[in-house]
Amino acid sequence: MANIPDLTTLVGKAKEVYKNEFNSDAEIVVAAPGRVNLIGEHTDYNDGFVLPMALPLVTIIVGNKTQNNESVIITLSEDIKENKKVSIDNLKKCIKSDPKPKWANYVLGVIANYIGKTSSFEAVIISSVPLGGGLSSSAALEVATYTFLDALNGLNDVLPTDKALACQRAEHDYAGVPCGIMDQFISVMGKENTALLIDCQNITSKLIPFVSDEVAVLITNSNVKHELTGSEYPTRRKQCYEAASLLKKISLRDADKKDVEELINLNVDEVIIKRAKHVISEIKRTTEAAEALRNKDFVRFGKLMIESHYSLKDDYEVSCPEIDELVELALEVDGVYGSRITGGGFGGCTVTLVQKGAVNKVINNIGDKYKGKATFYVCAPSNGAQIISAPYL
Repeated sequence: MANIPDLTTLVGKAKEVYKNEFNSDAEIVVAAPGRVNLIGEHTDYNDGFVLPMALPLVTIIVGNKTQNNESVIITLSEDIKENKKVSIDNLKKCIKSDPKPKWANYVLGVIANYIGKTSSFEAVIISSVPLGGGLSSSAALEVATYTFLDALNGLNDVLPTDKALACQRAEHDYAGVPCGIMDQFISVMGKENTALLIDCQNITSKLIPFVSDEVAVLITNSNVKHELTGSEYPTRRKQCYEAASLLKKISLRDADKKDVEELINLNVDEVIIKRAKHVISEIKRTTEAAEALRNKDFVRFGKLMIESHYSLKDDYEVSCPEIDELVELALEVDGVYGSRITGGGFGGCTVTLVQKGAVNKVINNIGDKYKGKATFYVCAPSNGAQIISAPYL
């Protein structure tokens, strides 16, 4: 099982690098979490419901304001092979066409979409959120950047939803990923001991209590990497929009089972029908799962997770052999309520709801039988973005 570094350890490493690079102590420290989506996959950009929780896996930025026109950002991520040090000559000219390492585009996009005045800075980024694991390392970086800018310039009256939407625009415009709102919302607004039921149509959310001495959330990283800037993610969005258009609806949020039959009667391409079938059923599963979680009905919640996985595998076709293997191996163990792929798909992680006493049995079963090499995290619902220290506090 992977040990999750605590905030003190991560901050200490980042501050040490900052002092060595910039010959001063970093006064600003912020953190923003990754997330695991318990259920509600590929529903956010279809105006549906999602049910994520914030993780103790976080991205941290330490740094200071500077008095010149240049900002310097350093990432400590070992997974990034590109240039790890980036300079920005003018914060207000974060030009999309200006070639930068991919990771820096997330930062530049947030700076460009920040609501308020910004100033130049020096910063070091460190993260415990695995890249490409489906735990939203990108949103953690975006929201950490926004929170850092808040700490840098002084808090204003911007609503949390507006901050999340600004980070979403950054990912759309600068990273080229047409993501929904879930990842940024939970990273901004997550709370300890709760999941967040997000209504992606009305841009509202409700905290759902998730506290139990009986169950644990086990995240298993397949260590199969995926990249959502490829064609698969945008293609599925287009397929969903096509289905909604054929049904003369604004989005698949407004559709139901009868509409799937309507698509069949219209002799629509089978792939379009399958995509719509998943989204329509997944939206319903998510609201039912939120109610089950509220009632601590973990048996029901687990069954919905399993249904979700096979819908994502067979109808939405975003799973892969490694992920399917991890789900099956988890479900072999007594004490497992449910297991499913989480995140965009094509690799990444599974999320498993399991009795606490059975966690090690699941880990051992997967460790013995999985053809790849998995990494495990046992996580509790955690807080969203926070300013840990800043000069004005």
